[in-house]
Amino acid sequence: MIKPNETFLNRLAAVESEPNALMGIQHGVERETLKINETGAMSVSPHPEILGSALTHESITTDFSESLLEFITPPEKSITKSMNQLADIHKFVSESCEERLWPLSMPCFIKDEHDIPLAYYGESNSGKMKRVYRVGLKNRYGSMMQVISGVHFNFSFPAEFWEKRAEMEGQEFSTDFQSEQYFSLLRNYRRYSWLIPYLYGSSPAICDSFIKDKEVNLPFEKVGDGSLYLPYATSLRLSDLGYTNVDQSKMHICYNSLDSYVDLLRNAMNTPSELYSKFNAGENGHWQQLSKNILQIENELYSSVRPKQPTLPLEKPTDALVNRGVSYIEVRALDVNPYSPYGISEEQFYFLDVFLLTCALKPSQKLDAGGVQEAQANFKSIVLEGRRPSLILQRDGQSVSMQAWASQLFDEFRHAANALDKANGTNKYTQAVEREWEKILDPNLTFSGRWLNELLEKNKDNAVLGLEKAEQYHKEMMQHNYVHTDDAAFRQQAVTSLEQQKQKDNVEDVPFEEFIARYFSQAPAKKMPSDKR
Repeated sequence: MIKPNETFLNRLAAVESEPNALMGIQHGVERETLKINETGAMSVSPHPEILGSALTHESITTDFSESLLEFITPPEKSITKSMNQLADIHKFVSESCEERLWPLSMPCFIKDEHDIPLAYYGESNSGKMKRVYRVGLKNRYGSMMQVISGVHFNFSFPAEFWEKRAEMEGQEFSTDFQSEQYFSLLRNYRRYSWLIPYLYGSSPAICDSFIKDKEVNLPFEKVGDGSLYLPYATSLRLSDLGYTNVDQSKMHICYNSLDSYVDLLRNAMNTPSELYSKFNAGENGHWQQLSKNILQIENELYSSVRPKQPTLPLEKPTDALVNRGVSYIEVRALDVNPYSPYGISEEQFYFLDVFLLTCALKPSQKLDAGGVQEAQANFKSIVLEGRRPSLILQRDGQSVSMQAWASQLFDEFRHAANALDKANGTNKYTQAVEREWEKILDPNLTFSGRWLNELLEKNKDNAVLGLEKAEQYHKEMMQHNYVHTDDAAFRQQAVTSLEQQKQKDNVEDVPFEEFIARYFSQAPAKKMPSDKR
C-alpha cells in the first residue's frame, strides 16, 4: 500500500498550524429538479408567479426549461445552515406548487422532447439573451439532454488558508497566487474525479423514452416495463448519453493555468463550428442561437468542474476571472442524490470538503495531452462500469485496480479529515470518510448500487420508483419547519423579483440585435500586474 506522500503531510501540518485556515471553508449549492405531475410525467406548466421571476430571484430560478427548477443557496461556512436554507426553499416550493419534484438526475417519462417548454425570462435584452441561448442549446444538442438534472457544489477556502500556503511556498499572498493554487487543485480534481461518480453517481438506469429514435451502442438490459440499465454503471448522466459535444471533446481542458484556460474558452467562443453553421444567429431577425461558434457563451462548456469568479452585470466569466482571479470552484459531477429530499446530504458536504482539501495539498504536476486523456478514460470507465469487480484504471501510464488506488487516496483522506475535525471541533469529517470507504469495499452500498438493486429486486421502472420517492419527499418537505427564510419572506422575495424584472423590461433603450453585438464586441479583459489588481 502506498502511504500518503510526505509533501502532502507537510502541507497539511502547516495549514493545521493556522487556527482559521480550515475553519472558514464556504459552500453553496445549486440543485436542479424537474417538476412532475401525479403520473410521474414532466409538468409543462409555466414557472409559477408565486415563485417570483426566474430572471431576478436570488434563490429560485429555472434552468433550460420552465419545467426545470433550480434552487440556489449563498456561500456559507456552516454546512447545517446551507442544508437548512436548501430545505426552506424546497418547503416553500412544495407548499406553493401542485407538482412534485423529480428526485433523479435522468429525466422522467417524456413522450416527445418537443413538449419541453423553453424557459422564459421576460422581454428585457438580458432576458431575451438567456432565452435565445436556450434556443441554441435545443438546436445544438436537443431538449432531452438539457433537462438532465444535477447538483453543483460551490466551494472556497478562507483567505487564511491561502495566506498560509503562500507563506509555505515563500511567496507573498496575491490573487495570482490564489488562482494558481486553485488551478493546482483543479488538476488533481481532474485526476481523481472518477471517485465522485463512483460514490455519488445515481443514474445506472434510464427511462427508454430518453433514447427514443436514437442509435445507442451500449449493451442495455431491461427492467420493469420500460427502463434500461447497465449492470455496473454509476452515472449515465455523465456518459456520452448525457452532456456531449463533439467540438468540445477536442478542447482538452488541462487546467494548467488561468491564462491557458481563458484562452481556450475565448478561442472556442470565436471559432466557427461547421456543426452549428446551419442555424441562424440573428440573420434577418431570426435567432436560433447566439452565435455560430463552438461555444455561444462560456457557460456552454460542459465540464465536471469549473474555476469561478462572480460576474458583474453582463460581464463575461473569462473577464471576471482575468480581472479578479479565481474565488471558488464549482463541482459539477454530482448526480441528484435520490436518498435525500434535497438532492444532496450533509454527509456529502463533509466528504467533499475532505476530497477538495486533499486535492489542494497534494503535489499537482501540469497535465499534458496524455494525462488529460488518461483522466477522461478513467472517468468514463467509472461512469459506465464503476461497480465491476476488479476494475482496472490507468495511473501515470500504469495499470492499477480501482480499489488499490482508492485505498491510497483514502489513507490521505483520513489525515485530511482528522485535521478538519480538530479545527472544527467535530468528528463528522472522519465519519463521512469511513462511510464512503465502506462503498469502496462494497459497491452495493453506492447510490447507483442501491438504486439498481431496488429496481431489480422489485422489477420496477425507474419512473415508478422515482414517483414513489417524489411523493415520500413531498411529505417530508411539507413537515419541515422553516429555519432561515419563512413563507412570508419567500413571498416578499417573489414580489421584489417580479418588480425588478418589470423594471428591466421597461428600461431597454437599444434593439436586441445591437445589445448582442455590443456584448460580443467588448474587448476582452487583459491581465494586470498583481500590485495593480
